[in-house]
Amino acid sequence: MTTTLSEFDYHLPPERIAQIPVTPRDASRLLVMSRAAGDLTDTHFNQIGNFLQPGDLLVVNQTRVIPARLYARKQDSGGKVEILLLNRRAPATWEALVGGKGMHAGRRFVLENDLQGEVIEELPGPRRIVRFEKPLAGYLEQIGKMPLPPYIHERLEEAERYQTVYAQDKGSAAAPTAGLHFTPQLLNSLQEKGIGLAKVTLHVGLDTFAPVTEENVSEHEIHSEWRRLSPQAADQINKVKENGGRVIAVGTTSVRTLESAAAGGGRVAAVEGPTQLFILPGYQYKIVDAMITNFHLPKSTLLMLVSAFAGRERVLAAYQAAIRRGYRFYSFGDAMLII
Repeated sequence: MTTTLSEFDYHLPPERIAQIPVTPRDASRLLVMSRAAGDLTDTHFNQIGNFLQPGDLLVVNQTRVIPARLYARKQDSGGKVEILLLNRRAPATWEALVGGKGMHAGRRFVLENDLQGEVIEELPGPRRIVRFEKPLAGYLEQIGKMPLPPYIHERLEEAERYQTVYAQDKGSAAAPTAGLHFTPQLLNSLQEKGIGLAKVTLHVGLDTFAPVTEENVSEHEIHSEWRRLSPQAADQINKVKENGGRVIAVGTTSVRTLESAAAGGGRVAAVEGPTQLFILPGYQYKIVDAMITNFHLPKSTLLMLVSAFAGRERVLAAYQAAIRRGYRFYSFGDAMLII
């Protein structure tokens, strides 16, 4: 059966788009959804432990957002150029979104700190391969800006609020937002209750959040993202599965990491490298037993992934209930726990 794009559309009033994060992080609201019955429970994120059990395992994505938005000028004309780094191909070479007229292969530009670069390859749309005269590692913190999503119009006072408290591995162009609700104190209290914590890495690219345009969604090409699941994390996950505990993915990026590492028999294997796993309704989940996730954009691959887990009609009904009940949507919004 063909899955069509219109099946994943819904109307969101603009005032429901969260512009700033709540304080403290775990004061956000939480909508708990039962997959079996579709029942909905309203609570707050700091109460999530009431729905978890000793022996469960939270799997979080420890990627860290880099200040990936750069401002430059064309070397010859001085015209403005905006560069959004997506994936590092080599120490000084990146795949990026490049804004500015005439940014074709061979066009040179100069960054704010006078570091020079060049477009060396053109990809579809505004994507380019750009090479800098030096690796950016020592410069990004000085000249880069945090790449907030375009639907956020308010200024972010603290850049760390767009990082999870466990962010460690630098490389993402966007935050794994389901993890933004955790505080160190909440994580400690859950671990004291006997709930485990495993860390994986998936460097989030902007394509994850981009709306799908193909009416037959199976024709959509999802771009690859680099992920790593260590042998230690694989052992943690496999032991929990063997002991009858639940693997609870924190965010869709953890979901993709786990499901792309499935090795048969409800087990995972350690993996490192790119994944292009595109989860649509009809997909049979192999590892994930429960999911913590934010509310996603219409027509997005993330909404499709969640619909594959809990059923499209139930998910969209839950979204409509969340809109009526005043939940906040998207990156700085509230969360769902689907069990």
